[in-house]
Amino acid sequence: MTAQTPGHEPVDYGPFAHLTTPNSALYRQVMRTFLAAKERFAVHLRPEDVHAAMAAGSRPADVEPVVKALDALVAWGNLRADPDTARVTAVEDFYRKRFIYQLTRAGEAAEAALGTYDTVLGRRGELQAVALHDIVTQLRALLVIASDDEPDPAKAHLALSVLTARFTDLADNARAFMGSLQRTIDLHDIEVEAFLSYKDRLIQYLERFIQDLITLGGRIALLIGELEAQGRVGPLLGLAAARDAADAAPEDAEHAEAAAREKWAARWSGLAEWFVSAEGRESQARLLRGRALGSIPQLLAVVRQLNERRAGRSDRSADFRVLARWFAGAPDDEARHRLWRVAFGLYSSRHLTVDADTLAERVAEPEPASTPWAQARPLRISPQLRRTGSYERRGKPRRVADRGEAKRRLAEIATRQAEQAGAARTRLATGGPVRLSRLGELDPLAFELFLRLLGDALSTWRPGMTTTAATSGDGSMEIRLTALDDGSTAEVRTPDGVFSGPDHLVDIIDLAGTIGIGPRSGRDGVAVASAGKEEAGSAGPVPAPVRDGVLEGGTARRGRYGPRKALLPRDGEDR
Repeated sequence: MTAQTPGHEPVDYGPFAHLTTPNSALYRQVMRTFLAAKERFAVHLRPEDVHAAMAAGSRPADVEPVVKALDALVAWGNLRADPDTARVTAVEDFYRKRFIYQLTRAGEAAEAALGTYDTVLGRRGELQAVALHDIVTQLRALLVIASDDEPDPAKAHLALSVLTARFTDLADNARAFMGSLQRTIDLHDIEVEAFLSYKDRLIQYLERFIQDLITLGGRIALLIGELEAQGRVGPLLGLAAARDAADAAPEDAEHAEAAAREKWAARWSGLAEWFVSAEGRESQARLLRGRALGSIPQLLAVVRQLNERRAGRSDRSADFRVLARWFAGAPDDEARHRLWRVAFGLYSSRHLTVDADTLAERVAEPEPASTPWAQARPLRISPQLRRTGSYERRGKPRRVADRGEAKRRLAEIATRQAEQAGAARTRLATGGPVRLSRLGELDPLAFELFLRLLGDALSTWRPGMTTTAATSGDGSMEIRLTALDDGSTAEVRTPDGVFSGPDHLVDIIDLAGTIGIGPRSGRDGVAVASAGKEEAGSAGPVPAPVRDGVLEGGTARRGRYGPRKALLPRDGEDR
């Protein structure tokens, strides 16, 4: 496994071959043993030394697998084997296979690369506000050094080295942190409970770094511009490059200073582009600030989604996941078939039609309506229907049913509902601002419409507001609500009880009567059922409870959304 690099000899990547073999874990452990021995200044190791230095939990039972691993690593170029002559005591020992092993340059480089890979892969990263302060300090030091007639090469080199190191740490850690932050936002590799407890500290951490980046980033950009404007950057980079090239090997001395100057110029260019924007290009600091600012609402959106899931809001994907767990936990196929029928209602078509014989049998022996379908007697259908799929008898077609009477009844119901809705709107129209306490007693339909209008108004209220206005969903009514600061309480009496809460100024306008909007069945202020049936709740939900007022006395009207309690907030609280 080799590769050709431009202008260099072919590079052998054989020392990485042990990563893709079946015994890669053993090879990695052997190589780590040699690295640990090198840190203790031990050059050569025998197979017994390697076996003894390996961790007890993963060490082979005997030394033979270690010997085979050492020979394989020698073949790949990770290790070098030398004859072990220190323990030769007889002529026969010269013919035995005894070796001592040591790391090669290629093997050591491969392990260093793997160590860097593991470190970078496991890095979470951080936003280093302290590094910003250090960069400011080093840039100021460079300004002082550059102001001398003959700058000190050692001081210039040291300041540039520290500046480069801190900037490299800042950039690498910021990149790693933003990557881990995106994984946190996507809820990858993190528990929900851990995320909820971590998000407050994370948001504070982001806000603190953003504040430092705004203040210190601008200061760094000014210092960089001052150095470049005075033309002092080039001489400083030349001093640092000359100092780096002073210790170059003889064969590299000719090109060492040019290469070092090119390297320092690239480092300075990267620093300047990170903090200073140019025409058509934003600085990396500004992009990082935008990413950090954008991540805060994303975190809050994730929290909102989690709260909605915990509150039990309808979530089709969550329902299907629960259903999948039920299917997985079913004891047998029969239970799974029953669960399928209950969940989706896809029953077999045994009752397409009923013939005369079946009707006569059911009249003689009626089947209770509570009998489960699985236990009921099957219905007999015509063989012609089973054979052809059609049950039409030949002959004169059936007479068309006269549905005029049903249509007339529906029209009467719709007219009565429209009249009731119009009466409710007329009853609620205030003709100008009035106190809630002056509304008087409301009938059930008018009170239901009033609650919906009040809920629409409160849904638009934000902290610090004193007045708001809202229009009903069908555009037939408008409400304008103004808070009062006198601490008074309003009571609106209904047949079902007393609605109480802080008093407000309210102005309700009947837009349908003003602009000629005809009544229609909809969300706001329209009765939807005839007398004798449950009317409340059929036309939509009532505002969720806020804090104070409550419908007291009697029984709350119950509809499809449960008992209704519409509440008004106290003054100064969120509405």
